[in-house]
Amino acid sequence: MKRWLLGGLMTVITGTGGAMEADIQQWTTDNGAKVLFVERNELPIVDLRIAFDAGSARDGHQPGLARMVSNVLLDGTAERNAGDIARRFERYGARVSAGSSRDMAEVSLRSLSDPDNLKPVINELAAVIAGANFPDDAVARVRQQMMLGLQQEQSSASSLAEKAFAAAIYGDHPYAKPPQGTLESVPEITREDLQAFHAKHYVAQNATVAIVGNLTRADAETMANQLTSGLPTGQAPEPLPVVQLPAAAEVVRVPFEAGQTHVLIGQPSVARGDEAYYPLYFGNHLLGGGGLTSLLAERMREERGLSYSSYSQLSTGAQRGRFEMGTQVRNEALEEALEVLRGTLVELIEQGPSAERLEDSRRNITGSFPLQLDSNRSLLGYVVSIGFHDLPHDYLTQFVEKIENLDADAVQGAMREHLHPQRMITVLVGPAEVIEAVAD
Repeated sequence: MKRWLLGGLMTVITGTGGAMEADIQQWTTDNGAKVLFVERNELPIVDLRIAFDAGSARDGHQPGLARMVSNVLLDGTAERNAGDIARRFERYGARVSAGSSRDMAEVSLRSLSDPDNLKPVINELAAVIAGANFPDDAVARVRQQMMLGLQQEQSSASSLAEKAFAAAIYGDHPYAKPPQGTLESVPEITREDLQAFHAKHYVAQNATVAIVGNLTRADAETMANQLTSGLPTGQAPEPLPVVQLPAAAEVVRVPFEAGQTHVLIGQPSVARGDEAYYPLYFGNHLLGGGGLTSLLAERMREERGLSYSSYSQLSTGAQRGRFEMGTQVRNEALEEALEVLRGTLVELIEQGPSAERLEDSRRNITGSFPLQLDSNRSLLGYVVSIGFHDLPHDYLTQFVEKIENLDADAVQGAMREHLHPQRMITVLVGPAEVIEAVAD
């Protein structure tokens, strides 16, 4: 039944002194699907997610293809239509959903763990994933919904800023393409395109199955085989190309009539699993990821009154994720806001954090982290990521320990090495006369 097995114990200490332990067990099914399982018996529930390396980075020359596949995936097989499928899940009180991002496509299920409920639900889900046939009427409906969403984005400054930012920092990399597609690409995607993408990417060798809940190991093995046995073995796609950093700073201007200008400043960050992630995460929390206690909130909101909301964010992926600073600011205050955003980042990189601010941020990170694991569903997200990105099984324990052991020099050193203000992209979405007045 299994080809190899790994086990790892992760323990996260909560702020109340208790301990949450998750013994991650891992194996592969006979046809090559990777499975990670955590037994938790507090509730008679099973949460499951199957992730495929089938996100928008695999769209090729058809932006929106992966998103459309996931949006139509649950809408019919050769034997049953969308209504029949939905009623079968509802009969057993199960909740199922599908979605996609840049790296992965996911199908999620929550069900009662009683075999009389769980077995038919898993059988149904397996049949739907393997046998999705993308009915013409469902494809037409989803295409129309995606087009409507794209049209609405044309009147959203934040959506325009996001698209322009991704395109600018990623250049010709697949991450640059909008996962939701474009007004030009979506109408051209056919049912045959969806079927071909599904046949290529929704295969066992390209699947990671994560299971958290009220099951034994033997039950989980049976369920994983039941879920994936209908998938062709297939093969995983080639790794994505490496993301290159921008060669020089650039200001991207998107005209948009509004009383405020949307600002994004940043660059590609690091890939998932890079050791620099930990000090960069810490540095980002100090800068603008810690909410109202962060430097950007103090400088932009409390001291200058420039913006109600300013932030920084660090994300990772199969290849480099992104670092960004963002705000919305009154048009007449744009120049001052850009000076504060850029200056605050440079100051933190060049001078490092104070001892007091470092310890306040450390307590906030380590104290709030266990709250992100307080349910099966939230733990499931981390288990999926651990499997998909081949992270160590004690990743969650490592995260807390590494944050505890970082000092100011380590945080400052990582920011100096990986964040380059002189090469960052700035995206401005606002009135033409306002954004054109900003120097390059």
